[in-house]
Amino acid sequence: MHAMARAVHDRLPFLASPEPALAPPAPAGRRRNPSLSEMLSLVSAATVDPAGTDDDGSVFSLPMPQSAPAGVGDSNAGDEAPGRTIQFRLAFTDLTYSVRRARHGGDGGGGGLCLPVQRRSDRVTAAPDAHAPRTKALLAGVSGEAKEGEILAVMGASGSGKSTLIDALANRISRDALKGSVTLNGEPLTGNILKSMSAYVMQDDLLFPMLTVTETLSFAADFRLPRSLCAAKKRARVHALIDQLGLRAAANTIIGDEGHRGVSGGERRRVSIGTDIIHDPILLFLDEPTSGLDSTSAFMVVKVLRRIAESGSIVITSIHQPSQRILGLLDRLILLSGGHTVFSGAPSALPTYFAEFGFPVPDDENRAEFALDLIRELEASPTGTKPLADFHRTWKLMHAARDDAAAWAPTMSLKEAISASISRGKLVSGADVSSGEAASMHTYANPFWVEMKVLTKRSAINTRRMPELFLIRLGAVVVTGAILATVFFKLDQSPKGAQERLGFFAFAMSTMFYTCADALPVFLQERYVFLRETAYGAYRHVSYVLSNAIVSFPPLVVLSLAFALTTFFAVGLAGGASGFAFYTLAILASFWAGSGFVTFLSGVIPHVMIGYTVVVAILAYFLLFSGFFINRDRIPAYWLWFHYLSLVKYPFEGVLQNEFARGGECFVRGAQIFDNSPLGALPEAVKERVLASISSALGVGIGADTCVATGRSVLRQAAVTQLGKWECLLVTAAWGFFFRILFYFSLVLGSKNKRR
Repeated sequence: MHAMARAVHDRLPFLASPEPALAPPAPAGRRRNPSLSEMLSLVSAATVDPAGTDDDGSVFSLPMPQSAPAGVGDSNAGDEAPGRTIQFRLAFTDLTYSVRRARHGGDGGGGGLCLPVQRRSDRVTAAPDAHAPRTKALLAGVSGEAKEGEILAVMGASGSGKSTLIDALANRISRDALKGSVTLNGEPLTGNILKSMSAYVMQDDLLFPMLTVTETLSFAADFRLPRSLCAAKKRARVHALIDQLGLRAAANTIIGDEGHRGVSGGERRRVSIGTDIIHDPILLFLDEPTSGLDSTSAFMVVKVLRRIAESGSIVITSIHQPSQRILGLLDRLILLSGGHTVFSGAPSALPTYFAEFGFPVPDDENRAEFALDLIRELEASPTGTKPLADFHRTWKLMHAARDDAAAWAPTMSLKEAISASISRGKLVSGADVSSGEAASMHTYANPFWVEMKVLTKRSAINTRRMPELFLIRLGAVVVTGAILATVFFKLDQSPKGAQERLGFFAFAMSTMFYTCADALPVFLQERYVFLRETAYGAYRHVSYVLSNAIVSFPPLVVLSLAFALTTFFAVGLAGGASGFAFYTLAILASFWAGSGFVTFLSGVIPHVMIGYTVVVAILAYFLLFSGFFINRDRIPAYWLWFHYLSLVKYPFEGVLQNEFARGGECFVRGAQIFDNSPLGALPEAVKERVLASISSALGVGIGADTCVATGRSVLRQAAVTQLGKWECLLVTAAWGFFFRILFYFSLVLGSKNKRR
């Protein structure tokens, strides 16, 4: 051992402990033992045998020490109390992930479908370089491990790969793109098993603002806990979790948003964690849970994570510049720089580690801040952090116990460990352990109809507590109806009256669709909540789609009745009670189809302003080809297909059929055939003589009051002859169902939350 130590210190003199005189750094900058170039040369030389032998004869093939100094390396970090069995051990080896560089010089970001809400800080951009490689490594051979009862924190400067590593461990990177292995108890983690036993907490707090803390966690319990678990046990789990999160004082406070005062930022973050750990997962991944919080709130959050880990979970989190108090709560720490590991071990080993590297941590400085500042300085140097990464590999070999992995290896298989965890309360499932059901892992905790019921109830509560949204929409519909009622008040049965009815129906039906554009932000506000909840199997996509349709339908009924009552009798439309009923149904079908269309677009276009632009443009095209501005038989053949795709066409033709397809109604009488023509200004006596001449020529008696054109004639003139009114109504309703089916597929295809 002494021979090995002498050999290493002869080859790597900067591994020796620094002299006392070098400990305090000068104010102008950190004092270094060797220069960066010297360290790089020394590390490079240390990997080559001086006698020219192969790698087996190098210094790294010497026997490793059987024990490490206290507080150094990983061997003693977070050891369990004597007598406790380690049931779970997560290990990851040589994780490598690269993305193609963007043409403008960026690193390619996430390289696939990522949650846009995450706003990751570890995206690296570089100046364009014609000679730079076409791919950038976001992770470069990162290895490590964590065991039950521990908190593993990943730290680094912006662009270091913190969130990328968390994504890799949480199976949020395509396995085709990610190289290396991630195992739990030595067995590879498959997607279904990982979903069932893990949770991922995003950086942003994605919660419904009008629900209280208790309601938010109760709905999470309804989603993640099975139906076989009685309501009393679910409530008990929620109350226990509230106490675990330290939220008892805020239990009945709403979450709140910009317009509604609610819980504090730290409490909101703890609620976000609570919604994902309601089922007491074995693996918990968090993306910078302390970001944006003050020191006290951040410390409270990490204390919660400490309690979660002590309950038998493995907690893995990225963290941004933790305080000294937070460092004391962590068991393991991985420091990254440019995707490379520059430190891994217990936080208490940081002073020894950097002292041996030649940069001792001052006594009065935060170890985490010192490490990040040093990494930034090295990154700005010509050699970057490669010397530190190379030193880390050497340091690990020097201080890691040879039998360390064997000492930590769990004695159970993964299936046995999961069963044991469920039997002591983890993965709250309500299963009967004695019957062997405890080990069964289900993708979803409840059948789809239970999920749909819970989703509907949650949306109804959230909507009921924000009545202003519906009242504004109702006011817009009533005001629009009142304006139309006054403009088209009591239309008569004349050629002008018939034309005005056509204009009224065209504007009214198109208004239904434009009013539905208000539904665009509804899903966009819930989009990221939906992505978070479905990413780990809280409920099915089809349950959300059906619930969304159910919740949105009752307001459409109220809006339809309000518009129909405002306009039908004031305008003087025909048909009586049956005509009013069909008119209301046509408006309701229009609302249904329009809301389905807008909902589908909100699933495809995740930006409000772009969505509004697309909705308004497409609805304008629908109105243009509806048959009002230009008859079907006058539309060019190459545009005729758009006429049949127009959503406005079918309700427009339906209400025209309802108005004009009745017998006994006349819209053009003998003297009125001159209206809307130059002959309309002729005196009545002259009109009568002209009618007499026409009657004589045609052999048909046409007087001033003779009916010349009925409502059916108006329909033929408008080319509304292909479908009956009930057929038009059914087609309009079918459009609504069709767009909700498309909405479902947009969610399925657009929510694969993995990088490529």
